[in-house]
Amino acid sequence: MLGTAVAAVALAATSGCTVPVDAVAGVSVTADGQLLGVMMICGHHIDGATLYVDSADTDKAVTVGSWRSDRPREAGLVRWPLESPAAGWTTTRAPAPLAAGTAYALYGWTEDNSWSAANVSFTRADLDRLAPGEVLYDDVSDDGDGSAVTVPLAQFKAKVCGDM
Repeated sequence: MLGTAVAAVALAATSGCTVPVDAVAGVSVTADGQLLGVMMICGHHIDGATLYVDSADTDKAVTVGSWRSDRPREAGLVRWPLESPAAGWTTTRAPAPLAAGTAYALYGWTEDNSWSAANVSFTRADLDRLAPGEVLYDDVSDDGDGSAVTVPLAQFKAKVCGDM
């Protein structure tokens, strides 16, 4: 799961044929356990997000949920519920409850493929370990190595754009 995310981010960073990354996607939970999409947009914009089954086999990378913003989301922090309607977001594909043992990934995109968000890979068990106010995201180093990390929201907001 993490290998897929790291490979995708490394490929995006080194290939001229992919969409440039200028945001970082993460996930969080509310006090009552609702799943939140979290995205720190570093300098440009993001138009939407997609949640899919994370698989090295592209035939198994099925879209589970998709959201479109009512306006381009500019630089800064964006959060929205993934399991219920949200002001400013249209759910174009509502996700079913996430299955235990399945790897998922959330990423952000633009309508014109000008920018994207580095994805975050996670399982239901990863979400069960999150506390409200924490963000799980894939932290990728300059050499392409990466790991899933959980940090307070304020640290996510302060750190991830400086790491790009």
